[in-house]
Amino acid sequence: MTEPLPLSGRRVVEVLATSAGGVGSHIRALLPTLREAGADVGVAGAPATEELFGFTATGADFAPVGISSGANPAADARAVAQLRRAIAGADLVHAHGLRAGLVAAAARRLLRGPKPPLVLTLHNALQEGGGRLRSALEALERVTIRSADLVLAVSGDLADNARRAGAPDVRVTPALAPPLPPAARTRDEVRAELGVADGRPLVVAVGRLHPQKGYDVLLDAVGRWTGRPGAPFVAVAGDGPLREELAARVREEQLPVVLLGRRDDVADLLGAADACVLPSRWEGSPFTAQEALRAGTPLVSTRAGGIPELVGEAADLVPVGDAAALADALDRVLGDPRHAAALADAGRRRAAEWPDEAGAARRLVAVYRELLGPPGSGRP
Repeated sequence: MTEPLPLSGRRVVEVLATSAGGVGSHIRALLPTLREAGADVGVAGAPATEELFGFTATGADFAPVGISSGANPAADARAVAQLRRAIAGADLVHAHGLRAGLVAAAARRLLRGPKPPLVLTLHNALQEGGGRLRSALEALERVTIRSADLVLAVSGDLADNARRAGAPDVRVTPALAPPLPPAARTRDEVRAELGVADGRPLVVAVGRLHPQKGYDVLLDAVGRWTGRPGAPFVAVAGDGPLREELAARVREEQLPVVLLGRRDDVADLLGAADACVLPSRWEGSPFTAQEALRAGTPLVSTRAGGIPELVGEAADLVPVGDAAALADALDRVLGDPRHAAALADAGRRRAAEWPDEAGAARRLVAVYRELLGPPGSGRP
């Protein structure tokens, strides 16, 4: 007799707020393995996420739920009502991020009958607000964390914070970036497209144009190269709310920076770059760092959040918000070929230590089964 699949007959709903990058890619990568484990999988989130990531192409169904990325009580109330309908009949709900977790916890409380287990993955720390707003957000964070049956944190600092907030069960599970497709163009072709002259260093940054990512500090660092012949050229791939503000600075200060917008050729950009820079104020398990190390592109990053435990000695790390240190670290990588080569080799070795995407998804299947029990059993 064939043993049933580990999640056979189980309905699992993955929940996310507005996402244009890592969280959506992470969920999209998990779905095939959950389906192969026998789960009936649904995704609930902002309609734009389905358009961007194509969750339904994996066989999952999608329910539009307007979970915003910021506090909006009226929108939150609508999202709770929408999500309540989306998770009716679910055996397990997995919310990704605090915003999604807050709405999921409220929607679960409104369900009639048995409540499905709630898993919460913490991808980011609280960034916005101060004073009363900060206190209110921290209170909501504690409520959300305590509402979950299991908290998965993508970095150790997030796990520590969840334990302090009173989470009953916390485990560290880094979010792994899906492998990039192979580069389709040569280094010279990409540099020619960007207008980078032969011999001029090219630095690439990848990420949403959001205050968390520290691009204002990156522009401060680039400004230190003003007047230098053959100064490095910086290409930033990504879009977001700071695009106009950053573009204005680039124009007014005549900085050697181009904002490329959202790109689907990150592998090409990394292959053409002499260095990758990650100037973030906070990160959990950043995809950009993973992609750079896998590609063998020397990485200069801030020492923020979960970055040190992710990259180890395979990147040059600088303090958060220190433009001078960022510029100096980039100068060292770009001006010392032996150091750059050592970083590239260390990056590939470090990346080889990470579990693969399929292995991470299988571990999540095991977590779900732990909460649900074997197929055919009732909920524990």
